[in-house]
Amino acid sequence: MELQQMRYVLAVAETNSFTRAAEQCLVVQSALSRQIAALERELGARLFDRTSRHVRITPAGRAFVAAARESLNAAERAVADVAAATGEVRGRLALGLIPTVAAVDIPDALSRFRERYPHVRLDIRVGGSEELVEQVRQGRIEVAFLGLPPSTRPAGVDFRELARDRLVAVVAPDHPLADEPAVDLARLSTETFIDLPPHSAARAQSDEAFAAAGLRREVAFEVTTADFMMARLVRKGLAIALLPSTYVPHLTGLATVEITDAPVRVEYLIWSGTGRTPAATAFLDLLPLPGRRPPGSPG
Repeated sequence: MELQQMRYVLAVAETNSFTRAAEQCLVVQSALSRQIAALERELGARLFDRTSRHVRITPAGRAFVAAARESLNAAERAVADVAAATGEVRGRLALGLIPTVAAVDIPDALSRFRERYPHVRLDIRVGGSEELVEQVRQGRIEVAFLGLPPSTRPAGVDFRELARDRLVAVVAPDHPLADEPAVDLARLSTETFIDLPPHSAARAQSDEAFAAAGLRREVAFEVTTADFMMARLVRKGLAIALLPSTYVPHLTGLATVEITDAPVRVEYLIWSGTGRTPAATAFLDLLPLPGRRPPGSPG
């Protein structure tokens, strides 16, 4: 059994697709499929059920994935620890983030990290806050930036609160609300919204605020991330959105309206509390966190 075979299995398990797994592993799909088939013959068990339209992991596959992930992490950690013992940071840094991170300038942080530690391979994953917390707990990523409502704190991981921000209403430039200096949730409850899926942390920030005010709202459009598609739909006047005020300046062609009783979003930095890699430790040390002067600044 080879480490590369384990990597292929993990990629298929994470993407539920041989095609996307091959793209992620930078290998042709036929080669990836042959390697996994050879591994299944060696193990005497099918790891995936394949149809023309779906790939589903089997119970044997789930058992293998858990052990394979531990083995790969241990192998990568061993290499990184040897390098660290000689004063060099190597290995991989798996970093997760939500699309609306605003408390830390992620591109700037990665630029400084890459300049200082050029031999670290960066694996950046964008997702929802709940998904990122779970991936840190499982050891699939090491450090993550996320946003949660004030009623929720990250569980099962080490964390640090970075910032709190109020949400604002984001509307099309010709929307009737565009010229209002401020509105309340009662006024907004009559509008049609675009938001993230139910039960997601980003959605909960708004849902909890409307529920606490005894209000209901209509969410007619749901998207998986607060990205350009959400902005395009708002710009077309199909709906309005509630987004963090510090994130909205990244969007163009939209109007923002203050909310007098606005929902609050708390941004967190989280990391695994059990055995950080040298790369993860180096990245955390480099961040200009609240209460810490930026690295390289005068004392």
